Amino acid sequence: MHALRHYFASVLLDAGESVKALAEYLGHQDPGYTLRTYTHLMPGSDGRTRKAIDAAFRPEGPDDRTGTEQAP
Repeated sequence: MHALRHYFASVLLDAGESVKALAEYLGHQDPGYTLRTYTHLMPGSDGRTRKAIDAAFRPEGPDDRTGTEQAP
């Protein structure tokens, strides 16, 4: 049962669910406990951060309308 619970938490965290919502789903009163317990399952934000900043400063062009990225 513990493995299923751990899997549930990892799938939701990987999908971007908030720690607060996950704590509620798991029945934890303190989201801090959830964070301490499952933090190793959280994906790194480095890639998302770079992608967001790159998108904000990328000049618009024909490739942006199709959703494809241009090579640097």
